Amino acid sequence: MSDNISKPELPDHLAGNPRSPHYVAECFEHPIGIRLNGKERTDVEEYCISEGWVKIASPKAKDRWGQPMLIKLKGEVEAFYK
Repeated sequence: MSDNISKPELPDHLAGNPRSPHYVAECFEHPIGIRLNGKERTDVEEYCISEGWVKIASPKAKDRWGQPMLIKLKGEVEAFYK
């Protein structure tokens, strides 16, 4: 049923924060999956396929606006719709 709906192509660089210039609202209308080095991650805040990194939220550290600090992990990144 839901296969009839065309999904937008996932960009090379995508962020989950609406304040980011890399945020694309149309992509978040469907569930997105991210694999880093072959293992699926569910805590990714931002990714870049061409540069090979993902950013995840730090569990404790906050920036001066109260947002979680992001930690960059490097490796082979693959983005897909679930």
